[in-house]
Amino acid sequence: MSDPYFFGYGSLVNRRTHDFPEPRKACVTGWRRAWRKSPLRQRPFLTVLPDPGSEVLGLVAMVPGADWAALDDREHAYARHDVSGAVTHEVGREIDVALYAIPEGAHHDPGDDHPVVLSYIDAVLQGYLAEFGIDGVGHFFATTTGWHVPVLDDRARPVYARAQGLTEIEREVVDEGLAAVGARVVRHRL
Repeated sequence: MSDPYFFGYGSLVNRRTHDFPEPRKACVTGWRRAWRKSPLRQRPFLTVLPDPGSEVLGLVAMVPGADWAALDDREHAYARHDVSGAVTHEVGREIDVALYAIPEGAHHDPGDDHPVVLSYIDAVLQGYLAEFGIDGVGHFFATTTGWHVPVLDDRARPVYARAQGLTEIEREVVDEGLAAVGARVVRHRL
């Protein structure tokens, strides 16, 4: 049996945030992405919710030796779901694939008191831009719900543990996308 893969749809799309082998472009059907808040994390973050009419672009990458410990630790607020039959990918052979999603009932729609940090969005969208180009960034914004949540501009002092430096062009792409979905960016108080 070959090593299993995970499907990443957020920061795991950015190859700079992990070193899992054999990352390849992929798409999962039957899920949609959303910003959610869990009591297991300080800030809102992305999850996917079952939705038969939706699809999410992302990456699959190998979990060597089926050793899920590091990934389970990184994704500690999530549960793993088998999506092998719902994923199309560029691996070139049949693979077992799991994705992480916050369990139903263990999350809620965040409000004004729980902003999303811009350093997290930056890392995610840098990955989408590298993998899927500007169309992939547009797809990300169009297929993610919850943009009513404030976005905390922490670029000067990133809060996100795997924050990445962006080029001027990458920052412009992120900022234009946020403006297009009507996201409300608030300044970080230092």
